Amino acid sequence: MAVKPDWLRVKAPQWERVGNVKEVLRDLGLNTVCEEASCPNIGECFNQGTATFLIMGPACTRACPYCDIDFEKKPQALDPMEPINLGEAVQRMNLKHVVVTSVNRDDLPDGGASQFVRCIEEIRKLMPQTTIELLIPDLCANWEALETILAARPHVLNHNTETVPRLYRRVRPQGEYQRSLELLSHAREIAPWVYTKSGIMVGMGETYEEVLEVMRDLRAVDCDIITIGQYLQPSAQHLTLHEFVTPEQFESWRIAGEEMGFLQVVSSPLTRSSYHAEQVQALMKLYPKNVVNAE
Repeated sequence: MAVKPDWLRVKAPQWERVGNVKEVLRDLGLNTVCEEASCPNIGECFNQGTATFLIMGPACTRACPYCDIDFEKKPQALDPMEPINLGEAVQRMNLKHVVVTSVNRDDLPDGGASQFVRCIEEIRKLMPQTTIELLIPDLCANWEALETILAARPHVLNHNTETVPRLYRRVRPQGEYQRSLELLSHAREIAPWVYTKSGIMVGMGETYEEVLEVMRDLRAVDCDIITIGQYLQPSAQHLTLHEFVTPEQFESWRIAGEEMGFLQVVSSPLTRSSYHAEQVQALMKLYPKNVVNAE
């Protein structure tokens, strides 16, 4: 395993605050992507009382070689209490912005769309002012399922492209680059009021120009927000790290993205899909969407 450079080292978390968040999660039987995917920002986010909830898991029906989430061909049935418990967790943690993501559930006809909807409904019952961001899988191109999700009116719809097209077969063998772009394009058509978002990892062998091409493709489907972060190899058994990308290169992508017209570009070595996601609230005030037809 490669030695991390100084810019990837994070401060030790205050475990008292982390413990409080973990206690809520354990008490309600909830999973977070922070823990399941071994996110490097877990200390900072848990210290701030935030978390990205992972529903329908913890096992995934896809075995992407970069990911630290467990693979299971036939995962467990959905927990009917999960949306209720998630809503209670958001209330206990007093979250102003919540991110809800999921494992891939290719075993379900709707890819889990109905569970996302129930989670939104339960959050709004207890915390109607909380803004809601969903980070969804590609739903196997089931656009009716996507429409079902968007009908529940999340504020942000995130779907990660993850990497550049050339590396898809190696990095994301069960995914399709064009399918991911289609999802974001359909989301814009179905719900012009939603803020769309996508993210990619770098350091897996892509070139600087290939990242720019992905950014251009995302702008071509009117994606509002992009996140770019360093891939960190979870273990020796996972996809091999190619390089540590410098902060200067991340900054260059940030500048390029803003010039392309993204409303927000979060590009740094420690950036993850939901890192500082609550900042979208300021973005929504700065760039309000037309919600006339959203009711």
